[in-house]
Amino acid sequence: QVKLVESGGGLVQPGGSLRLSCAASGDIVSTNPMGWYRQAPGKERELVASSTTGNTNYADSVKGRFTISRDNAKKTVYLQMNSLKLEDTAVYYCNYARYGVNYWGKGTLVTVSS
Repeated sequence: QVKLVESGGGLVQPGGSLRLSCAASGDIVSTNPMGWYRQAPGKERELVASSTTGNTNYADSVKGRFTISRDNAKKTVYLQMNSLKLEDTAVYYCNYARYGVNYWGKGTLVTVSS
């Protein structure tokens, strides 16, 4: 059984920073992908960043502003978000993929507003 719990969301002004955390439990294999997705109101869920062994991938909209990192010993993945913009407002979901199955957390809300 895999469980993902996100934390770190909140209200931040444009230009500010937040760090999201996703604590995983269960059968987590460090070589399997983990990442972050987001869903803004009225929009589809989209990939923000993902991490596998030796490789990271970012959406074009967050490149240079967001950084994904992973602590395999703690089974935790982080998303450092800098220079936040209004359009970054969304619910952010942690994702873990294994054998073609996607596991999701319940999400954490990030609101960027002045």
